Amino acid sequence: MTARDHPEAITLGLHDSSPPHLVEQMADDVVLELGWGRLIFGQTFADPEKLAGELQREEPGRRDICIYARESHVLIARSPAELFIDPSHTYRLRFSDDDEPAPPPVGFTVRTLQDPDDADAMNRVYVRCGMVPAPVDVIWDNHTNSDAVEYLVAVRDDDGTVVGTVTGVDHKRLFSDPENGASLWTLAVDPAASLPGVGEALTRALAAIFRDRGRAYLDLSVAHDNTAAIALYEKLGFQRVPVLAVKRKNAINEPLFTHPPETVDDLNPYARIIADEAMRRGIWVEVLDAGAGEMRLSHGGRTVITRESLSEFTSAVAMARCDDKRQTRRIVSEAGITVPKGRLATFDADDHAFLADVGDVVVKPTRGEQGKGITVGVDGPDELDAALARAREQHPEVLIEQRASGDDLRLVVIDGKVVAAAIRKPAEVIGTGHHTVRDLIEAQSRRRAAATGGESRIPIDEVTEATVKEAGWSFDDVLPEGERLRVRRTANLHQGGTIHDVTAEVNPELCRVAVTAAEAIGIPVTGIDLLVPDITGDEYVFIEANERPGLANHEPQPTAAAFVDYLFPGQPGLPQAWMPSEAPD
Repeated sequence: MTARDHPEAITLGLHDSSPPHLVEQMADDVVLELGWGRLIFGQTFADPEKLAGELQREEPGRRDICIYARESHVLIARSPAELFIDPSHTYRLRFSDDDEPAPPPVGFTVRTLQDPDDADAMNRVYVRCGMVPAPVDVIWDNHTNSDAVEYLVAVRDDDGTVVGTVTGVDHKRLFSDPENGASLWTLAVDPAASLPGVGEALTRALAAIFRDRGRAYLDLSVAHDNTAAIALYEKLGFQRVPVLAVKRKNAINEPLFTHPPETVDDLNPYARIIADEAMRRGIWVEVLDAGAGEMRLSHGGRTVITRESLSEFTSAVAMARCDDKRQTRRIVSEAGITVPKGRLATFDADDHAFLADVGDVVVKPTRGEQGKGITVGVDGPDELDAALARAREQHPEVLIEQRASGDDLRLVVIDGKVVAAAIRKPAEVIGTGHHTVRDLIEAQSRRRAAATGGESRIPIDEVTEATVKEAGWSFDDVLPEGERLRVRRTANLHQGGTIHDVTAEVNPELCRVAVTAAEAIGIPVTGIDLLVPDITGDEYVFIEANERPGLANHEPQPTAAAFVDYLFPGQPGLPQAWMPSEAPD
């Protein structure tokens, strides 16, 4: 993910020159600390040399932004090797007495911060969006001690989870702005949130606050190529204005002022997260096949070829073991790992006898990925025949397993350590009282695709239709407001599933099982899938092993850092990860 994708790049820019008598009324040299960086209000600086010096004092890992510089070309000329103009469009919403009230959100509530935990939850959303987080104490201090900074969060009505956030700055209160303006910053929505309209509701709520205060307008800026965000802002009535922003040339902003290595921008998120980590460390990245995520990484005389999280250090034998689910079951079972009762399908009466014996099964091709051909929750003979036929389309050999209850837990093992754990949940939609189930699925599918670079979509197929029908609905039904409907049985991310980090809570015994499974298969980098009734307990059944786990799905856990550590030993080390020696007695 590049800096141009980060929503905190919502910046403002070159300010129209104000009359001298109005400028004199403003505060001087105004700088606002927001934690991820500072907002430097350029129109409050009379001396461009001093303004350039303020930008040059940016600290490492921060993203300072100078907005409304009176003469940006003069400012850049003061330090052309260090400063650049941000390639963003600025949009302005002008308030009027005719503005209509915003419709109430469905399934969530927009409110201000209530305690420091809200600030911490904001940071979790920032990180999931690839943004720079801010210290909780800075957010909370601004919230409690400044009447110029407004923080809003979107909170789910069912469980209170924060799924979005936005920050606003009141220019009038901050520095007596003669133009009576305000600005919007760090609009972020959790990519895993299944609720529609969160970003729109946050923007409308912030606008309403400043409109009620009598402000003249609300400004924001958006990357010039972020067509989805631009469409939203224009829908809400924002219009382009000729203003710019100035930033300092730093590692975070580098993609904005230099061209990245050829075709790196074409990599999918699962390869890009590795490329970004490698480039951050000074490792040379050569893209060999952007579509396949294949790269050559070189540093200090060492060269490694990777295909996303699959490297040449994973042997063909280990890959074959993961590829054949029947063989994977046998190997891990011999290592003492619990597997569900199962059989290789013979496509005759014996398959039906097995179903009658266990009552509920999962049918899947012995080879395949991304959940293709898998049917979960088969409990009748006709459904079994259909599931077998569906799986057989993917591969001639089909596995039938007893269905185990519990959540789908993915544990990422790299070089004998568990570096991330996450619960994966099947795709679901939430009713609005106005949209059909089909409309909700299509909208949620578009959001998932946008959040994953096109990797995750909800198929509109017979499996989805059967899942919806099983819950008592059809594609053409209007789902009541707030009604949650699971539309897929499998939790596969490529089919619209969502992932929820549980690294801090997972039982060490489950980590031990994952490491043992990886060692038995002989694979250095893998995603081990277990079904668990409780992540804090030690009960489980083994499902499968993935030889190419999607590391980008587990941010903010340091999966890419662990992978590069493994490929290039001696680089800066990995934060604490679970290792077998740490297991309790």
